Amino acid sequence: MLRLFLIVNIALAVSGRGYSRSEVVNTLYKWKQMDFKYPSEREKLEAIANGDFNQANVIPLGIERWRDRVFISTPRWKKGTPATLSSLPTVAVQDSPPLKPYPSWDWHNADNCTGLTSVFRMSVDHCGVMWVLDSGTIEAFETPRQLCPPTIIAIDLETDTVLGRYPIPDQFVLQNSLITNIVVDSRDDDCKDLHLYVADAWRFGLIVFRKSDAAFWRFDHFTFFPEPLLSNYTLHGLNYQVTDGIFGMSLGKINSGDRSLYYHAMSSSLEFVVSTSIIRDPTRINNAVNEFKLLGESRGPESQLSAAAIDRNGVMFYSLISQDSIGCWHTSTEYANKNLGIVAKSDRILVYPNDLRIDQEVQQNVWVITNKLPMYQFNLIDPNEDNYRVLYFDPVKAVKNTVCQSPF
Repeated sequence: MLRLFLIVNIALAVSGRGYSRSEVVNTLYKWKQMDFKYPSEREKLEAIANGDFNQANVIPLGIERWRDRVFISTPRWKKGTPATLSSLPTVAVQDSPPLKPYPSWDWHNADNCTGLTSVFRMSVDHCGVMWVLDSGTIEAFETPRQLCPPTIIAIDLETDTVLGRYPIPDQFVLQNSLITNIVVDSRDDDCKDLHLYVADAWRFGLIVFRKSDAAFWRFDHFTFFPEPLLSNYTLHGLNYQVTDGIFGMSLGKINSGDRSLYYHAMSSSLEFVVSTSIIRDPTRINNAVNEFKLLGESRGPESQLSAAAIDRNGVMFYSLISQDSIGCWHTSTEYANKNLGIVAKSDRILVYPNDLRIDQEVQQNVWVITNKLPMYQFNLIDPNEDNYRVLYFDPVKAVKNTVCQSPF
C-alpha cells in the first residue's frame, strides 16, 4: 500500500456535485490538515520551526474504537509527523480537533525502540487490549529507514498502560517486507486463547502470533500475490500503480470451535478463505498449500479492496478504494457479484476509504477512515479542502433493502 507508481499526474477537484449514496454514513471528524495537541503553544511552535511538525506531511491511516474513544494512527511516512498514534472522543465537540498522542507524548519521543516508531494499524480484542502494529520504518515516501524491527505492542485500554512488546523475529520479516495489517482472533472469555494475523503485503506472507507463549510463524502462499492487471488504478483523474499483495483480512463467526479467515490482496479482484484451525497450527506451514481456497468469482475491474470486517450478523463490509464506496456481502451466501452490494458511495466524503473496523459495542458501528492516499503521496493534497475523515455507520441499517440483508 506504500509502493505506488505514478503514471499520469492529473489532479482533479473532488466536488460534491458527483455521485452520492452517503445517507447511511455519519461524519464524526474531518480535517483539511491534521493537527496535534501539544502541551503548550510554545512547544508546538518550536516543533514547527525545527521541522518536527509539518502539517502537510501528516496522514491518518488506521482506525479503531473502544468504548468512548477512537484511535487513529499517523505513520511517519514523511518528515514532520510528531506522533504516530492518537485518541479522540467518540462524541465530537469540534469538527477538526487536534489529535491527542496516545498513550502520551513520551511514547512518541522515546529512543532505542522503546516507544512507538511508525504505527500502521491496530486491532482491539474483546478484553480491551489494543494490539498495535508498529512498522518500525520512517520516511517511507522519502528516504526509507528501518529504525526498529516491526513490532506488535499490547496496550491495556482500561489503564492506558503497555502490557508487552513483541518484535517480529527476523526470519519472518524478509527483505523489503511491508507489514501492513493486523487482525485479532480471541475466543475465550479472558482472551488467553488469542492469536494475531499479520499481513506482509510486499513479500506476500501471513504471519501468525500466539499470545500464550509469544510464538510467531509464517505462511507463504501464491494466493497472497496481487493480480498484474489489477495493479493499475485510476482515482479522480490520477493514474498510478500499486503492487500490494495480501492486505485485507476479516474473521467469520465461530462454528464448532473453528472460524474462517477471509483475505485478499489489495491489487486483486479475488477473495480467498482459509480455516483458522490451519493457520493456528505451526506444524501445517509446509503442508497446507491446498487449504487456502478461492472464494467464488472475480469482482471484476476496479474492484480493489483495502480493509474488510465482519459484523455479528455475518455481513462483511469492505472498502472499494477505486470506487469511493463501501461494499457488503452476507457470508452465508455465495461469493458472487449478484450477492455483492454497495451500502455507501460518495465522491466527496468517501475518497479512498483506507481502513475499516467494526467495534464490539452492544450496538455495533462500522468505522472508516478516508485519506486520499495517492494524492498525499504525490503531494497533490489541497489544504483548502476537507481531505481526511473519520466516518461511522450502523451496519444493520446500512444493509436494509440491499442484497446483503439477512436471507433468513
